[in-house]
Amino acid sequence: MTQKKDDEFTSWIGTTQTSVDQITRSPLSLLAATLDRQESERLQVPWSWFYFLPNTPTEELGVDGHPMRQGFLPPITLPRRMWAGSRIETTAIVPRVGDSIRRISTIRSIERKRGGSGDLIFLGLEHEVTSNAGLLLREQQDLVYRDAPVPGAVPAPGKAARTDAKWSREVVPTSTLLMRFSALTFNAHRIHYDLDYATQEEGYPGLVVHGPLIATLLLDLVYRHLPDIRVKQFTFRAVRPLFATAPFKVCASLTPRPNQIDLWACDSAGFVTTEASLAYQ
Repeated sequence: MTQKKDDEFTSWIGTTQTSVDQITRSPLSLLAATLDRQESERLQVPWSWFYFLPNTPTEELGVDGHPMRQGFLPPITLPRRMWAGSRIETTAIVPRVGDSIRRISTIRSIERKRGGSGDLIFLGLEHEVTSNAGLLLREQQDLVYRDAPVPGAVPAPGKAARTDAKWSREVVPTSTLLMRFSALTFNAHRIHYDLDYATQEEGYPGLVVHGPLIATLLLDLVYRHLPDIRVKQFTFRAVRPLFATAPFKVCASLTPRPNQIDLWACDSAGFVTTEASLAYQ
């Protein structure tokens, strides 16, 4: 796979956007209902994903549900976009319901790659979330833009999942679950809730399970067993698309390293779809 900085969009590197919000209880309550669990009194990672929501008018959305104009993001025209991963680091400052919060987002990198599936553009973002008390968290987020697949293309071979999980949970990815998560994040991308569009227009075998939903379910698995932990660092990376055509598993394994956990999700065929890790105290 070849890789180079994308000269077409180099001028966008360093561009920033500032958003403001307030931590309210409602998104946290709705998330708990979506995940079928009791609401925590403390804010738990990835709480920041449910604030600073996009507010693009409906008339400015494209056919796929994404904004036709990407705000402060460059006008990349490759048709498929995915949230490929994130690295979140929290600070000692504890966020609280009622806090006014600010997020400064910065484009850190743009790279073009050429792979077996065609052109890809990797866009690296950094988000810093602060309150009046100071920095709450920093997140490095990776977006990937890619060509539509060639008709009849054979999917890449999968990677077999580990079998040493200490905790695991089966998740049934119903259209209701996907719709609720889309609503919580105000994500209008139709591949997550419009089956006809996902299968007939984009050629997927079913609805696509959101990468951040899988990451949220991995964290939820840990919180179910260790409800009082405070996550200091969380990283996830999408390995393989996951479709809402069969149940999948979220898994966790303790590591020899103190206060660190390996996490992964696997589909019904036993292939890894997401890999993650967290450090806690």
